[in-house]
Amino acid sequence: MAKRIFSTLILWTFLGGTLWFFRTNGALVLIAVMSVLTLREFYQLIRGAGYAPFDKLGLTFGGLITLAPWAEARFGHANHLLLALATVVIAVRLLGERKPENRVESLASTIVGLVYVSLLLQYFVRIVTPLAGDTISPNGRLLLAVWLIMVAKFCDMGALLIGLAIGKHKMSPQISPKKTWEGAIGGVVLSMVSGATFAHFARDSFPSHMTPLIAALMAAPLAVLAIVSDLIESVIKRRANLKDSGRGVPGIGGMFDLSDSLILAAPLGYFLFGLP
Repeated sequence: MAKRIFSTLILWTFLGGTLWFFRTNGALVLIAVMSVLTLREFYQLIRGAGYAPFDKLGLTFGGLITLAPWAEARFGHANHLLLALATVVIAVRLLGERKPENRVESLASTIVGLVYVSLLLQYFVRIVTPLAGDTISPNGRLLLAVWLIMVAKFCDMGALLIGLAIGKHKMSPQISPKKTWEGAIGGVVLSMVSGATFAHFARDSFPSHMTPLIAALMAAPLAVLAIVSDLIESVIKRRANLKDSGRGVPGIGGMFDLSDSLILAAPLGYFLFGLP
């Protein structure tokens, strides 16, 4: 637990410092790195489950897909073509580079990684990328991204602490034995409280509809999706027979262990913010 707390403090300090000094550009780099490293560990887990995704090709397209909204805003290139192009290239390579018995799995696992990780984390890029005619400032967009990360990760923290303290009823023992309903409820409540508090102090930068009350109500479904995201990663890890996706973050695990709760929350957060 001490390692987890220390790592959490370091990560939040690093995030805050990067956004403070490098603003939007720093956020874009962090999102891209998080996406690529998460996808890398996703493919490692898939390999551990016995499949053979196209790792390098997937990582290349994955980084491009995640950053596509920024490229579209900056250069005007349509971003929806990348996933289609990736599918075409993977399908062509598939015929000559995989055995008949695992071609379907190779195609499916590579594309699922691009959709589940790269495309969904792309919504963080959509949130932080300034657009012409914006009614919200670039700093406001950054604060929205921080709010979304905080809501998702505080749910993790609340679920862990409340679950350890009073958790008795297992939520999904076959997937994640340590998760409890008490912990999940505590995580959602902490997300709502922290979301409302952050919205109060950031009210001058947030969209006008994001009052503390609305922010708390928005935080609830996002926290639930953060829990679902965590369970999805647990499903993948169990299939690969691994406890953690990696060992890069002491007390937490790998990048996928760190970003898992953000993946499903990202598109819903973007939608709830009402951004163009």
